[in-house]
Amino acid sequence: MLEIDAIPALVDWLNADPAEPAAVQDLDLGAHTERLLQRSFPGSLFLGCVLSNEVAGHLVATGATVIPDLDELEFAVHRRALYSVEELFGGFDPSKPDGYAATMDNRVYQQYLAHGKEARSIRVSLARRLHDHSITDAIEELIDGRKVVAVMGGHGMERSDPFYAKVAHVSRRLTQAGFLMVSGGGPGAMEATHVGAYFATRSAEALDTGIQRMATRPTGALPGKEYADRDWLHRAWAVLEAFPLAPEDEKACESLGIPTWLYGHEPPAPFATKIGKYFANSVREDGLLAIARHGVVFAPGSAGTTQEIFQDAAQNHYANQGVRSPMILFGEEHWTKVRPVWPLLQHVAKGKIYDELLALTDSEDEIVRRIQMYDPELYRA
Repeated sequence: MLEIDAIPALVDWLNADPAEPAAVQDLDLGAHTERLLQRSFPGSLFLGCVLSNEVAGHLVATGATVIPDLDELEFAVHRRALYSVEELFGGFDPSKPDGYAATMDNRVYQQYLAHGKEARSIRVSLARRLHDHSITDAIEELIDGRKVVAVMGGHGMERSDPFYAKVAHVSRRLTQAGFLMVSGGGPGAMEATHVGAYFATRSAEALDTGIQRMATRPTGALPGKEYADRDWLHRAWAVLEAFPLAPEDEKACESLGIPTWLYGHEPPAPFATKIGKYFANSVREDGLLAIARHGVVFAPGSAGTTQEIFQDAAQNHYANQGVRSPMILFGEEHWTKVRPVWPLLQHVAKGKIYDELLALTDSEDEIVRRIQMYDPELYRA
């Protein structure tokens, strides 16, 4: 089905004779009322569009399906694009200690809690599912033809942790090499992924400077919960303002964060240039691993990262994404002693073709080398 998410494409479609069924997404159709009333639209979809009751009635009467946004919700039922930092953090005032409270992201989260994480209202739960569908659709458009590499790791990793800088440097180098870096879009190792990509057109020294500027925490801050610091976002914002992206660098520094409102108490990483935020964590988590067809780097983490290692192993084991891809455990001591996952992972993969795609290392160079040398054509199902 034809997808229409821009006014010029809409005009061309309305002038076509005959017009094929289309999904018209998140557009203000007010200026096109007369033309819309002149035509029939069997099999077409109008998703999250702004239109009058008269036009909506005509569309339905002539065979279209109309799904509007719901005025009482803080989020759009259907989006035509991923979130930007400016949109998701809209309302943030860095001069106020509680500046994050006014953001769109927090308003959606507070409403999410009020309605219940498992919404009691079918109206709300369906709206969330439709929202998440549009996020998946927008992600698929973004990654089409791209070489996607994911970084998974702990949300509790502090900005002063040596592994935070190591993850950022790996991400910077892979972004420079043409890979699209993605993460779970939260704090810790996830944020480091996007910090590295954000600095892809700058020097390694500039990256270190940016990290150092964010690393000082308030007195008495709780270890492993830097994202709970009242100035967590403020420190990141100061670095964004000190190192703004020039328009010509935006594509070269692009990265994708995929957070969830299930963990809405953890603000999303503001260094991700594209953000696909979900309500359903299960869809988000499995989908994140599924799109990382050029490999996943597992930085030190806890229960969530451990779970993701074996989710990814299952995808490789059964090749249910059509290809097997590298799995690199970053942090030898962590994955052999702190959380001794490595021996079990080796045992699970023994005798399988993806066994040769597993690696355990402390070396940034080794990670970059393995990702760059990987040829997906050799590991197709």
